[in-house]
Amino acid sequence: MAGKNRNNNRNDPFFTHDSRKKRKPNKDQPLEDDAEIESDFEDEQDDAFFTRDGEDNSDNESLEKEDEETEAEARKRIANDYLKMVRDISQKEKDQMDDDDDESDDDGARDSLVAQKLIKEQQEESGRVRRSIASRVQVAETSGGGFRVLVKHRNSVTAVALSEDDSRGFSASKDGTIMHWDVNSGKCEKYKWPSDSVLKSHGVKEPQGKATKQSKHVLALAVTSDGRYLATGGLDRHVHLWDTRTREHIQAFPGHRGPVSCLTFREGTSELFSGSYDRTVKIWNAEDRTYMNTLFGHQSEVVGIDCLRKERVLTVGRDRSMQLFKVHEESRLVFRAPGSSLESCCFVNNEELLSGSDDGSIELWTLLRKKPVFILRNAHALLTNGIKSDQNHTEGIPNGDLENGHHHPENHSCSSVFSWVSAVNVCRNSDLAASGAGNGSVRLWAVESETKDIKPLHDVPLVGFVNSLAFAKSAQFLVAGVGQEPRLGRWGRTPEARNGVAILPLKLS
Repeated sequence: MAGKNRNNNRNDPFFTHDSRKKRKPNKDQPLEDDAEIESDFEDEQDDAFFTRDGEDNSDNESLEKEDEETEAEARKRIANDYLKMVRDISQKEKDQMDDDDDESDDDGARDSLVAQKLIKEQQEESGRVRRSIASRVQVAETSGGGFRVLVKHRNSVTAVALSEDDSRGFSASKDGTIMHWDVNSGKCEKYKWPSDSVLKSHGVKEPQGKATKQSKHVLALAVTSDGRYLATGGLDRHVHLWDTRTREHIQAFPGHRGPVSCLTFREGTSELFSGSYDRTVKIWNAEDRTYMNTLFGHQSEVVGIDCLRKERVLTVGRDRSMQLFKVHEESRLVFRAPGSSLESCCFVNNEELLSGSDDGSIELWTLLRKKPVFILRNAHALLTNGIKSDQNHTEGIPNGDLENGHHHPENHSCSSVFSWVSAVNVCRNSDLAASGAGNGSVRLWAVESETKDIKPLHDVPLVGFVNSLAFAKSAQFLVAGVGQEPRLGRWGRTPEARNGVAILPLKLS
């Protein structure tokens, strides 16, 4: 009987095993050309957007490195930096509680707080402890009544990210501007793109076809847990690596045959995952500045990606699928959307997933089912008659999933680009989630793991296309990347929107 079940699992497309061997990083060996991937791109299309570049990353040996470290030294440095950050946070917390103890008592209490904090974080990251904060969240009152603009950009913001300690933020826009800013003061510093000759020495390949220069259009960014490296990607098909301490460009990874649409670092490591319009996900090592592997599976453009501490990467694509790649096991799980294209995704925890669709719905998934366990309809519906959607009731649908709300098509429409759920994000190790679209609001949700549903909390006005969201790890605020246009195209426009980064202060009761 057990053998029969194993054979059934082997034939089940939900459990798809990748027979390809995992490549090991090797600086002396050039990358293989991804020639087996048939490009969907036409020669007539804009070569500034689609330039043929299947070449490899074989020039790493000639690149100069600022710091030569062994692997053991790098691990030690990262551990020391993280321990120092935890100590600083613990010291601030203790200073707020008590300022009258003597110095020896302070040291002992601080070490105790550090130990407790490390144990708590380890439990949260392993999934054994989950913060139930959604029911306690209150939107803090501001002079503007909700979101306020923290950083301004000239063009639509396409991506935002926060440092591990919530003190710094990063944002990028369609004009190639990359900003590094302080969360409290809003003071920002701009990353400067180097000259073409420097970019070429860092690994950038020459544009081909009609394109005469490299595009600086940025679609995605990600930052390492230690805050040392920033990765960006966009229309030039390269993954760019930056040093956040000096704000200088240090490396460019070629290899993708299409625009780089999404990026994420594995938590606590320098392992970088990049998704592209060429339907692949590539793995890089920012510390060693090397290519590691390519993951195949999507049949169309990859547009969203996320990763936690485990070596598992979650992706969504225009092929109406969400896929979970188990890198170490060389296998993947394929989840099929019920009838719409998925635009965004994120982990709730190691066992639950969240996605946003272009029909205005949000889906909750578990690793045990191929279909969503809960579908929230009309999450960002357009109000044609000024009447809000009733989203407080649930009803069953034939496949056993749950569907939210009673849909009234005469009052609401989710067929427009303004209702596409372009961003979803979950406050790490908690039940608090947020979603954004172009309908003029950001919504906060409570993800109920026990009942497998999603409950509405707050609807916060924000004019423009919400292209990216990032929760503070402390749950004290939410940042949103906003623009007049969608992240991946120009299918709609909101002229009254302000391009920039908006911040929403949050309070826990």
